[in-house]
Amino acid sequence: MNQKIQRSLAVVSAAALVFGVAAAQTSANAAPKTVYIAYQGPLSGGEASTGTDEQNAVKYAIKLFNAKNKATYNVKLVSVDDQGDPAVAGTVAPGIGKNKAILGVVGPAYSGATIASLPFYKAGGLVMISPSATRVSLTDSQSPDFGGPVFHRVVGKDDLQGPALAKYATAGVSNAKVFIFDDQSSYAVPLAGYVTSGLKKVAGATVVGTDSVPNTTTDFSPTIAKIATSKADVVIYTGYYSQAAVFIKQLRDSGSKAIFAGGDGVFNQEFPKLAGASAEGSRVTGVGGLAGVSAKLEADYKKSMGVSSGVYSVESMDAANILLQGIAKGNTTRAKMLAWVKAYNGKSITGNTIKFSANGDISYGLFAGFTTKNGVLVNTGIIK
Repeated sequence: MNQKIQRSLAVVSAAALVFGVAAAQTSANAAPKTVYIAYQGPLSGGEASTGTDEQNAVKYAIKLFNAKNKATYNVKLVSVDDQGDPAVAGTVAPGIGKNKAILGVVGPAYSGATIASLPFYKAGGLVMISPSATRVSLTDSQSPDFGGPVFHRVVGKDDLQGPALAKYATAGVSNAKVFIFDDQSSYAVPLAGYVTSGLKKVAGATVVGTDSVPNTTTDFSPTIAKIATSKADVVIYTGYYSQAAVFIKQLRDSGSKAIFAGGDGVFNQEFPKLAGASAEGSRVTGVGGLAGVSAKLEADYKKSMGVSSGVYSVESMDAANILLQGIAKGNTTRAKMLAWVKAYNGKSITGNTIKFSANGDISYGLFAGFTTKNGVLVNTGIIK
């Protein structure tokens, strides 16, 4: 067993011990009632920035809820670090699934980790609301990856993101010659397919080359050689930001001037930080942030949490708020919480109506375009 799995097991074991003690305690005064929800995502490793951003938003939502409902409920958060790795997710999810004190999960953040966790959460009847898992098959009832009845998400799917990325990556490029490659993950491979399909609707665009490399790759010279041979003027990568930063440095060092674009796996402010000047002008699909929804709310968030909100903060707060509203309504068993989520009809903090389909999808799912300018990913607006 590798060290990162051992560390993750230790965290879950410790959490289970705490809950075991808590369950054994009784009190003559039952108010406020302590209840638990979990956040699952990458809280360590190369993708930790995404998980930290999402978990902070969940913590903020809980903080607001507890302040408002302190006479009746005290909600506590269980942190589940899967490192964005399906192998790790498969070791931490069983303990969470069996721990009946946990009423719901915000997450997992990543599609591969979601697939690995699903058997255990299905078995435990534990409802999940992901802020960022976009793989289409998670809500496809004909797929072995289908997450029903427990999986839900408050983000659009990759069959919407792929065409949006194709359009955004090639904007302003006549007869674009596009090279597409993925990191062989459960998220990246199908997204690359949706990008390819989307390019068929972009006038003059052609796919001149493809590649698929392990997500542990550090030397991209074989891929870069293929890009050079293909004479691509647009390169689209459908993996995650930590690897994208390594790649773009090597691509620019090779002398390539091709436009670099990525999906929401690259959508993280750590990408331009890690890549430095090489990231300038890169194009990325993602979702709007909290500051764009409410400057007042963003200011309070920063004051309360000590940091600015990050990626998927809106979606993470929405997911948490659905569970928290359920708790406020007295849905403090897993069965009641699952029924609450499936029947939910409420508002996002953006004002959009959140209502889940029978398979767990929301009715909207817009993606925005971001470009790197002066070392920061800047929102350029919804991709239409």
